Amino acid sequence: MTYRTCRRMSVLAGCAVAVVLMIPQTAPALTREEAADVLRSTGDAFSKIAEDAMPAVVFISVEKNVSATDMLPRGLKIPESLGDNFRKHFSPPSFKQEGQGSGFIISEDGYILSNHHVVGDADSISVKLHDGRELKGTLVGTDEKSEVAIIKIDEQNLPFIKLGDSDKLRLAEWVLAIGNPFGLSETVTAGIVSAKGRNNVGIADYENFIQTDAAINPGNSGGPLLNVQGEVVGINTAIYSRTGGSMGVGFAIPINMAKRIKDQLIAHGKVTRGYLGVLIQEMTPALAATFDMKNKAGILVSDVMAKSAAKKAGMQSGDVIVKLDGKAVIGVGEFRNRVAARAPGTKLKLDVIRDGKARVITASLMALPDQIGPSAPATAALDTIGLIIQDFDSDMADQLGFAETDTGVLVTQVKQQSPAWEAGIREGNLVTRVGKATVTNRTQYEKAMAAMKSATRIAMRIKTPAGARFVVINRSK
Repeated sequence: MTYRTCRRMSVLAGCAVAVVLMIPQTAPALTREEAADVLRSTGDAFSKIAEDAMPAVVFISVEKNVSATDMLPRGLKIPESLGDNFRKHFSPPSFKQEGQGSGFIISEDGYILSNHHVVGDADSISVKLHDGRELKGTLVGTDEKSEVAIIKIDEQNLPFIKLGDSDKLRLAEWVLAIGNPFGLSETVTAGIVSAKGRNNVGIADYENFIQTDAAINPGNSGGPLLNVQGEVVGINTAIYSRTGGSMGVGFAIPINMAKRIKDQLIAHGKVTRGYLGVLIQEMTPALAATFDMKNKAGILVSDVMAKSAAKKAGMQSGDVIVKLDGKAVIGVGEFRNRVAARAPGTKLKLDVIRDGKARVITASLMALPDQIGPSAPATAALDTIGLIIQDFDSDMADQLGFAETDTGVLVTQVKQQSPAWEAGIREGNLVTRVGKATVTNRTQYEKAMAAMKSATRIAMRIKTPAGARFVVINRSK
C-alpha cells in the first residue's frame, strides 16, 4: 500500500515536537473498461488451462457381470429344499451392470489415473479419448484404501497432464475441475480450495482430502483438479450432498498422495504400506490432564501390537507421540497417513512423552498385513464408582475372545448412569491400567483405585478383543 506522509510541527511546553501522520493513499477506482479487462484476463487464463488439459482427460465406461442373486438381501438365498432343477430353471439370470466416470492421462504411453470406485470392480473398461477414439482399458492396479486406481491403454504419443505439488496448495487458491458429470463429457468447473487435510470423511481408509467448491458431480470421479499453472493437484473423488448433486463441498485426493500409490501400482500391481503396530487415539483435554500434558498436543498410544515394529522399539501403552521425524503430530488421521506412506524398512524417529518425561524412540517399519486396517475400532472401557470387577485368567480369555497373553481385571457389571457407564465401560471389558499403574489382578486394581481416591478424573486403559483405548472417568458429575 502507498502512503502519503504529512509532517506537522507543534510547540508543547516550549519544545518542538515532530508528529508524523501516516495517511493511507486511496487507490483510484477501476473504470468499467479496466474492470472488464481484469475479468477477461481471468477468463483467458481459465480457458488456456482447460484447453491445454482437456485432450488428456478421458471418459471411462465400465461393465461388470452381476448375478441377480447378488442383488438379494444379505443372507437371503434360494432354499436347498427347492432342488437343483428349480434353481437351474428359475434362478434369476445374470446381467451387466454399467458405470461411468473420468480419468486423465499421465504419460504418453497411456497410463491413466482414476478412482478405485470407478474401475476397481469392472470386468471390462472402455476409454474414450478427447479425439473421439474408444480404446480398451486394462486395470494395472487399484487401492481401495486410498481410492486410487491406475489403468492403461495400448497407445503411444498421447497428450498427458503434468502432475503438480499438492503440498504447495493454499487456502482460497483457484482450482479447476474437469470431468464427465452425468455423462456430459468435457465439463469444466471453477472454484477455490476450501480446506486441506480433510479426514474422517468416511470415503476411504486413508484420507487427506482437498476440499473444494468447484462443482463435482456423479461422473466427475477420477477427473483432475488443476491449479492455475495447469498442473494436476488432486483427483476428484466424492461430494457431500443431500440431493445427489453438487452443494459446493467436493473432495479430491491430493496428487502427492496419489503419486506414491501410482508408483507402487505400476511397479507391483498393489500397495505395500508401512506398519508401526500401535493403536492410537486423539488426545483430549481430559486425557492430557491425566497424562501430565500441558496441552493436548500429540496422539495417545492405547495399545502396542505383539511382535510389531513399535514393540521391538520399546514403545508402550500410554506413550504420547508428539513428533514424527521432527514434525509435530497433529492428529490420528494425519499420523496414520504419514506412517502408511513410508515403505517397510523405513526408520522413524518418534518423540514421545512417557510419564511426563520426553524421550526419543526409533522404529523400523514393517509391512502392513493385509488383514489389518488403518486402525482398530475405538471400543468402550473405564471404571470408577459403578463397577464390579473380578480376576481374569486364561480360561476366561479363551471364552471371551482375548489372547492368552492378555492381562487385567474383568468388568462383570456396570451400573447404568454411573461415571464408569458414562465413560463407556461395559461388561466384558478388561481394565489393564488405572492412572499410571498397570493392573493384572483385583488387588492391584483396588490399590491403584485407592491411590486415586482424591482424583476427580481418572484415566483408565480398557481392552476388548477388538483392541484397547484410554478413557477418562469423571467422578465430579
